Amino acid sequence: MNTAVHGSERGSLVVAISSRALFDLGESHDLFERNGVDAFARHQIEREDELLAPGIAFPLVKKLLALNEGTSEAPRVEVILLSRNSADTGLRIFNSIEHYKLDIARAAFTRGAPTSPYVHAFGADLFLSANPDSVAQALRAGIAAATILPSKAPQRSSDQLRIAFDGDAVLFGDESERVSEEGGIDAFHRHETERAREPLSGGPFRGFLDALHRLQDAFPSEDAPIRTALVTARSAPAHKRVILTLRDWGVRIDEALFLGGRPKGPFLEAFGADIFFDDSATNVESARQHVATGHVPRRKRDETR
Repeated sequence: MNTAVHGSERGSLVVAISSRALFDLGESHDLFERNGVDAFARHQIEREDELLAPGIAFPLVKKLLALNEGTSEAPRVEVILLSRNSADTGLRIFNSIEHYKLDIARAAFTRGAPTSPYVHAFGADLFLSANPDSVAQALRAGIAAATILPSKAPQRSSDQLRIAFDGDAVLFGDESERVSEEGGIDAFHRHETERAREPLSGGPFRGFLDALHRLQDAFPSEDAPIRTALVTARSAPAHKRVILTLRDWGVRIDEALFLGGRPKGPFLEAFGADIFFDDSATNVESARQHVATGHVPRRKRDETR
């Protein structure tokens, strides 16, 4: 029986993150790929007092944990570390967590075994990993998940946590995107115009958006420390169905950019996104030149039937 409870259902947002997304473990991972687990273990133990450099998702985690400041109650956000290290070789990771004063207390070290089963056991609302297979397994389990890609830090940043989402196949289901792929843009616009008042189905990140919305409600709207954006290739007239769907869901999106196929990267930099989630290889390639980017792989068609 499935008994795990998402963090948002307990009143907190739970984010699970792999050690390679949180810290720069590129050198260690390359050694593991070349020489195997024993060489990797020796490398980590010999260097366990050497600090790891921050990874792609480090600034995001810092901002997530900062949301707990000023509350004496249960934390608003909890970050869980998941690692394929053993507990022994993972000591270097926890030493780095302590140095950077990251309030991360819970972790799972699997010594090479998949970490994805623990994403569900911890009740995570979001899973970020550098391993595409782990991400795919989490998505199949119904958890919002993305592969963190090598990305550039945004030039424009603020203390506010800023999260941006693609629409179709991320916040929404991919039915409309399939119409575009199979019938072209004119068929897509006809499809969306005819169904403008029919809410779109929820995609893999709908639950995470709901959790963010509830977190935003804990703060006065004029100085909420979280700001969200929808950054979509849609344009008029396909915008109307999106707006009415979000209204039907009762969730808050602070900014909506309907780009009509323009490259997304410059707009995400202008928004100052701490992370952006998209399913399209073209869009994530544009985005990661400007901001931290998570790829949300689409399930194969035969898996969705």
